[in-house]
Amino acid sequence: MKTVHGSNNWEDANRSGMKEWIKDTAGLGTFLWLIGYLASLMLFFSPYVGIMGWIITSVFTPVTIAITWWWFRERDLPLTYYFGVGLAWTLLAVVLDYVFIVQLFGASYYEVDVYFYYALTFLIPVGVGLYLLHIRKENVTG
Repeated sequence: MKTVHGSNNWEDANRSGMKEWIKDTAGLGTFLWLIGYLASLMLFFSPYVGIMGWIITSVFTPVTIAITWWWFRERDLPLTYYFGVGLAWTLLAVVLDYVFIVQLFGASYYEVDVYFYYALTFLIPVGVGLYLLHIRKENVTG
């Protein structure tokens, strides 16, 4: 079925899906990275600079989980979508950290807290997706 603009419904759905994917990965992923980055800049000039990675992780993990849940709560998406979001967020975090921390500040950056942060960056959207899928399944069956 053709529309007035010459595209069909499948093309429109595909274009809409791509916009959502970009918002979910690049948009939300960059936003979440940026709030952590800004917090790290503030902690960099504090007496807690040596443990700032652990402070940011402990504070922003629940915040990231809540924002991720809120963002996806009303959408019915497959687990593979959340897996892709996790991969995209992790890749984004690695690249942005390298450019805006390692290269910009010449920081020796990669310690245990950073690898833990990267693991959480991947696991949070996947975990939220599993939770949302479980809740939807319970609502359908019970």
